[in-house]
Amino acid sequence: MTFARVLGHERQKAILQRAMTSGRLAHAYLFEGPEGVGKRLLAVALARAVFCREGTGCGDCPACRKVDHQNHPDLHLVESEGAAIKIDQVRVLQREMAFRPVEGGKKICLIDGADRMNPAAGNALLKTLEEPSGEALLILLTCRSDAVLGTIRSRCQRLPFGRLPRTMIQEVLQERLELGVTEGHVLAALADGSFHKALGRDRDLYLVQRREILKQVTALGGSVIALFELTRQLMEEKDRLAEILDILQTFYRDLLLLQHGAAESELVNIDLLEKLRRVGRRETVPSLLNKLEAIAASRRHLERNANRQLALDILLMRLAA
Repeated sequence: MTFARVLGHERQKAILQRAMTSGRLAHAYLFEGPEGVGKRLLAVALARAVFCREGTGCGDCPACRKVDHQNHPDLHLVESEGAAIKIDQVRVLQREMAFRPVEGGKKICLIDGADRMNPAAGNALLKTLEEPSGEALLILLTCRSDAVLGTIRSRCQRLPFGRLPRTMIQEVLQERLELGVTEGHVLAALADGSFHKALGRDRDLYLVQRREILKQVTALGGSVIALFELTRQLMEEKDRLAEILDILQTFYRDLLLLQHGAAESELVNIDLLEKLRRVGRRETVPSLLNKLEAIAASRRHLERNANRQLALDILLMRLAA
């Protein structure tokens, strides 16, 4: 993976390339931004360029090939074991970083999910950040920078990443997945600037299951049994409840836009125009605002680890009202 092959993020690539050219790479970077927008790809591209015999990340030299196969002796990856990155993992990292590089001019460590370091691990990492070796380069990746210890953030050069433009994602999806314009539009909009969502397991959820979920939600009436059955079905996808809420939010947002006379091109669910118009005839602006607030409240409850089933029951009751 070279800088040129990482889509978007031209400013971030320029900053890193200038630092490499001038020999002024920071000892620690914090790549922060939404999940799946290319932070890890750019971190790997940086490591490859640092180790590359040509200094470009050519992809042909032994060093580049070792980075690609994740077996370069001077490149170390730390990820969460379960829910957290533990202190034992940081101690192993510290021992590795204490040695001189085997092949490259630096020893590089990627910490993916820096926000998942438990307090003990975070405090242990501080020593490495406070007393860095001149041969060490640490790259921390996070989609929740506020959850990273402030003392760690202050010792890293922070590099913020934004979401990729929807048009860019749509063009790439249509080319790589051979999607039609409509499917590409829907998938790019729901992926919300993240290739990880668009190309990962969420693709089927967004393109296929979305239709069935919206069909069941909009058909809810006064039957409590049907409501509880739908909650049970959604709980089977408990690891993807945030994405399901995204689907519901975009649908009711589309309805609100239609109420205000928005053009069809501004909608997400352009493949469901007939359904949007049909459902929209029984909604008002206040009712749609109430339903969007219900979805937002449910998202807050889930983020706070509230009872998921109860949160969904309440949400579906408010959407059925």
